[in-house]
Amino acid sequence: MNDNLEISPFHEGEKIIQSKVGKRDAMERFGRRVIRDYMPAQHQAFYKQLPFLVLGSVDGQGWPWASILPGNPGFMNSPSATTLDINSPVLSGDPLQGSICLGSPLGLLGIEIQSRRRNRLNARISQVRQQGFSLKVDQAFGNCPQYIQTRDIQFVRDPMIRLDNQEIEHFTSLDNEATQFIQAADTFFVSSYIKPQYRPDIEGVDVSHRGGMPGFVKVEGNTLTIPDYSGNFHFNTLGNFLLNPKAGLIFPDFNTGDLLMLTGSVEILWEEHPEVLAFKGAERGWRFTVHNGVRLKQALPFRASFGQYAATSKITGVWTQAAATLQAETERNSWQSYRVCKVADESSVIRSFYFERENGAALLPFKAGQFLTIRVKPDNSDKWLIRTYTLSSAPADDFYRISVKREEQGLVSKFLHHALITGSTIEAKAPIGEFHIDNTVKRPAVLIAGGVGITPMMSMALDAVHEGKRTRYTRPMTIFHAAQTTAQRAFAKTFQYIEVVTSGTIKYYSLISQPLASEKTGTDFSDTGHINADILRQTLTLDDYDVYLCGPSSFMQAMYDTLRELGVHDTRINAEAFDTASLQRKIDESQKVQKAEEAKEAIVKFAQSNFEQRWNEGDDTLLELAESHGLSPEFGCRTGACGSCSVKLKSGYVAYRITPTAEIASDEVLICCAVPAKGSNTIELEL
Repeated sequence: MNDNLEISPFHEGEKIIQSKVGKRDAMERFGRRVIRDYMPAQHQAFYKQLPFLVLGSVDGQGWPWASILPGNPGFMNSPSATTLDINSPVLSGDPLQGSICLGSPLGLLGIEIQSRRRNRLNARISQVRQQGFSLKVDQAFGNCPQYIQTRDIQFVRDPMIRLDNQEIEHFTSLDNEATQFIQAADTFFVSSYIKPQYRPDIEGVDVSHRGGMPGFVKVEGNTLTIPDYSGNFHFNTLGNFLLNPKAGLIFPDFNTGDLLMLTGSVEILWEEHPEVLAFKGAERGWRFTVHNGVRLKQALPFRASFGQYAATSKITGVWTQAAATLQAETERNSWQSYRVCKVADESSVIRSFYFERENGAALLPFKAGQFLTIRVKPDNSDKWLIRTYTLSSAPADDFYRISVKREEQGLVSKFLHHALITGSTIEAKAPIGEFHIDNTVKRPAVLIAGGVGITPMMSMALDAVHEGKRTRYTRPMTIFHAAQTTAQRAFAKTFQYIEVVTSGTIKYYSLISQPLASEKTGTDFSDTGHINADILRQTLTLDDYDVYLCGPSSFMQAMYDTLRELGVHDTRINAEAFDTASLQRKIDESQKVQKAEEAKEAIVKFAQSNFEQRWNEGDDTLLELAESHGLSPEFGCRTGACGSCSVKLKSGYVAYRITPTAEIASDEVLICCAVPAKGSNTIELEL
């Protein structure tokens, strides 16, 4: 038994997708810790208490199937950490029956549906008995409880007794009953498979859970489209799909005991696919086309009454919403009517307006920090007046919200404050803007706002909270807000609430320059005065931050200059002003890449692989050179943008054919676009 595998627990398909999403190194380290070739004691006890098991198998024609094997708790037993005995008959009509033979690989998912706990096994059959079989464990690991809807299970008959009159129906196309069955589902299980060739311990069959709100599986004829949400980044299922695009699906009806089993072909839909972009919560997806199916009526010997949806399921979408979003995309660049559905005062001078589409159409997605362009006709004028206002709502909200400061000289702002009430209409275009945040980034963020410049920061902070729920990672964030008075300050209570619910991962500091005599530091605000270098030094720990600025131009320029004096790189400072003056930036000399000349010839040494290769001017990049020798360095973009291919440079110098934008350590190089530099007769890489 091995707690810390010396070789990778992932096969090539899984590695490719992990690299694609920038998680390869992290998952390798994580996988070697948690993926074992035996069952820990808690897993052995866990399987013993379950009333059913989900299995993945592959039939004689190479098609995967997913199955449910019920049994009285105790029907599974683990006499050793590497063995699992299963003593319950396979359901009549289940294709799994034909796969129960010595040496056959199986994927297993143990799921305690009332508590959302689940564990995975990959194994091979080591013994076959009349009423069951035994398995030798290849891989065992736990899974997160996301997207599992809770249910309480009650048996209605003895699972050890097979039905003699089981209704079994085979089909090759989905009828109306099957279509409705799938469209109503909030849970299904998927099996995938690659033929064991090089590493039978990590190759074979896998089975996994998929959950969402009813309607999360789209049915079009014989084709299903399924969103893929943020998960554990193992990519067991999609990694198998990449190498062998086939799947087995099982949809259970927990109210009737009916099972719908399908096998077919798969196409992966990557993150840039329009349907993926339109589906709330999806990071990618896949399309499944039916090859064969089996319908088993009342096959399950238990019923499972619904408990509650997973919190992660509730923040995802359904395909009717996605279709509406795709339709709205066709109108992205045109003016559309919006109805005011709510008005709320945020301070003595700032009022929020909530909008929904007047015709009930979908709102287009946006990025936290972007703005909405609106047009109005004040005082029954014949002339449209156009303004842009940053959205203060989160991208996950089902409304747009702008929060507008009343300016006495501002014709449009006064009109909005005085004329817009619930039920009023305006026209607007879809949100746009280059000022926005990516809250999946691990680097901490600092948000600095003056006055009503807090509006994009509100959107960014709300988005960070939402992403924390969706991905289980909340981006560390520190928010500084400068206002003249507490009466003029907006969103303070919301930010304080966010600080509490994120346990301080998101911090909020309010600075008031003109406090009332009755107000107290530490109670009504964080400090008096203005945001300055001392405040930033006292509050922020030494770290590498992404900084976002928004406010009047004079405030922005002062903050930018202060940050530069504190050593913050220009490339780390993102700014959005709400007047015409532009920020005067100071470009870092260190960010200007000095393009070195290529060497005429050189020797390239690969230290870990213990070989060397002559390189001549015009030859391939160092990455391509390594690949030509059978090495498989990590890479993503091949343009120096993602940083995935960074390798430690032990000696020598490199020249870049493409100016890289990814940041790397001073002793590393991006081999995807690097070659030996002039003056370096020898290059040695830690590869």
